[in-house]
Amino acid sequence: MKTWNKRQVSKDTVCQYYSKFGIDALTASILSRRNIVEGKDVQFFVEDNERYMHNPFLFKNMEDVVDRILQAKDEEEKVLIFGDRDVDGITSTTVLYDCLKSMGLDVRYKLPCGTDPYGLNKNAIDDFEKDYGSLIITVDCGISNVEEISYASEKGIDVIVLDHHNPPDRIPEPAIIIDPKCADSGYPFKDISGCAVAFKAVSALRFAMSDLYKNEVALLSVRTTTDEYGKEKYFVDVIKTENLVEKSSICEEVELGSSIANTRLLNFLRGQQIFVWDEKTTRNALIKLFGNGADFNMFDFRNEVAKIWPAMANMTLSDLEKKSKIAIYNPEYKSQIKSFFNIFVTYINNIVSKKFPGNAKAEERDLQLVALAALADIMPLVNENRIFVRKGIESMNNGKTREGLLELFSAKNILMNTITSSVLSWSINPTLNATGRLGQPDIGIQLLLEKDPIKRQELANKVIEMNDTRKQFGEIAWEYGNPKAKESIEKHGGKLCLIIDERINRGVSGNLAAKLVQTYKVPSIAITTVEDTAIGSMRSCRGFDVTIFLDEINKEGAVNGNDGLFISHGGHNYAAGFSFEKSRMDEFIKAIEKLTPTIKLGDDDSQIFDVDAEIPKTYMKPELLDLVDKFEPYGEMNKELLFMSRNLRIEDAILIGSKSAHLKLTFNCGSTKWAALFWSGAEYLHRDFDKGDYVDVLYTIERNNYNGNVTPQMKIVDIRRSV
Repeated sequence: MKTWNKRQVSKDTVCQYYSKFGIDALTASILSRRNIVEGKDVQFFVEDNERYMHNPFLFKNMEDVVDRILQAKDEEEKVLIFGDRDVDGITSTTVLYDCLKSMGLDVRYKLPCGTDPYGLNKNAIDDFEKDYGSLIITVDCGISNVEEISYASEKGIDVIVLDHHNPPDRIPEPAIIIDPKCADSGYPFKDISGCAVAFKAVSALRFAMSDLYKNEVALLSVRTTTDEYGKEKYFVDVIKTENLVEKSSICEEVELGSSIANTRLLNFLRGQQIFVWDEKTTRNALIKLFGNGADFNMFDFRNEVAKIWPAMANMTLSDLEKKSKIAIYNPEYKSQIKSFFNIFVTYINNIVSKKFPGNAKAEERDLQLVALAALADIMPLVNENRIFVRKGIESMNNGKTREGLLELFSAKNILMNTITSSVLSWSINPTLNATGRLGQPDIGIQLLLEKDPIKRQELANKVIEMNDTRKQFGEIAWEYGNPKAKESIEKHGGKLCLIIDERINRGVSGNLAAKLVQTYKVPSIAITTVEDTAIGSMRSCRGFDVTIFLDEINKEGAVNGNDGLFISHGGHNYAAGFSFEKSRMDEFIKAIEKLTPTIKLGDDDSQIFDVDAEIPKTYMKPELLDLVDKFEPYGEMNKELLFMSRNLRIEDAILIGSKSAHLKLTFNCGSTKWAALFWSGAEYLHRDFDKGDYVDVLYTIERNNYNGNVTPQMKIVDIRRSV
């Protein structure tokens, strides 16, 4: 039986959201029920400005990446981008290739095709060496290619790794590595897609076009406070910033009449460009503290800012602090010097954008692909992923859909629809992903890079045909795998489903494993064979980390001089792939049998539904779509808003579908009537309720597009007769 769980939220909690963030009561109650309470999390549900995205130079190795690529440009080196065959890999490759090509680099790309294994391989390295190549950049792969990267180095080829997969115990070397999941990456958010990592590298390259790249600036302010005894205290705050990242800072408390030589300021500021907010006031304050000996060469930054935003001409740092939106969500930024730093970053971004307008347009196009990748790779829709997806979708809905996607949208007949995360997740991503599933990801990337609109349309149609084929392969794989599933689950103690069948097309092994997880709620593995190689996919649920499990299986094969069982393996916590020699199948099965008892699964909560808000029928109006839009995008860690309404009268009930398996209801909500779809709900009619009855309903809200008219529609999750 389905459990409806509506957590109570106190009035005080709702008031706190309003007082802190200015959020209305209904939105506040939903955020509270979803345990989104910290300002650093709330901001990504309220704000969508790119300013809230993390700086790419927070990656500790990003300068090295930029410098190596700029060196390749200056020395006219040949560069190879090596990606993956899925949507994340295709989009990652496109974003980086577009950028490097526009910079004038001699660049080409390669993705695994046909029976090629996942990740960088020695054949690709050999071919690149024959072409006198000297720099390989892996995207959405590479972090596990220890042997291959060492092989490339022996041939004099440098490697940059732009990846987001879980790193192995041994990191590839020598290589410049950007991976947010590496413990020492320096990046504050680990769960971005491979395409987002490529986008960060591209953003850093674009910033490097400006004179501010590697240009260190010191921001200085003097402030006064009063202690508990009424005595004035003086502080000099300084932040050193480079590439719009805070590198270091000091806060020096100073007594009146002090010698500046007795402070840390001289050493800290030596050789620095010093920016201040209101040069005259700051200089007078320093003279008051240190006398005429404190004669710094300072640049009045307020005057420059006022040229763009005149209202700031007379504002003090204290005024800036009070108006700082970032400080509303991040209390650690609530200070004069932090407010100075924030306005500095905002101003510089504005100046760079105006100086390089083409970069802003390119970034908008890139974010459409970053949005696709975040949804395709099931990245959690929290933190900056929300901005990636929201800005990408906003661009599409504003009529700026990039070439390739536009033709795909047209061929899928969704151009007239409002693009949402659901449309991308269920219609576009599986279609584009089919190219890689069938071993031809180059078709997908050609669609996104082709300049000729006629050829793009032909490619879009071909991609759709490939997706139809992929669906057929998936149906066949299910026919092979599903009959064996229950027996396998029982054999493995209810903890694992293992399907091995050489008839499964390798391109849909991941789909099969995912469908097994969805159906049986246990981690699942689907394995097929291609010539002498076994290729498998594993999908998980209930809190079980598959990458750790595969690592243990690999170690079981590290006997008799073998490094491990797998040829290659890797992925994410809930989705991973692997391959091994077909002749070692028995070893693999024995390792599974040994390790399966160690699997620990969390509870199956698929029948527990957390209600976001109860909506009285008098409030059921089309404006609810605005609330639904506010919480877009939906996906991993941000499920669709789930509403509950009581005592709704069923005004009409119609069976629909080819086998009359579905139910279309109309509810009388007083001033409005609501259409509702209940998929596979036909059996409920006449058994649990009938026309004219009053029912309680659990539902989501979606848009119904019909003949150009858009109306809100309920999608029923569960329904009960009212008590």
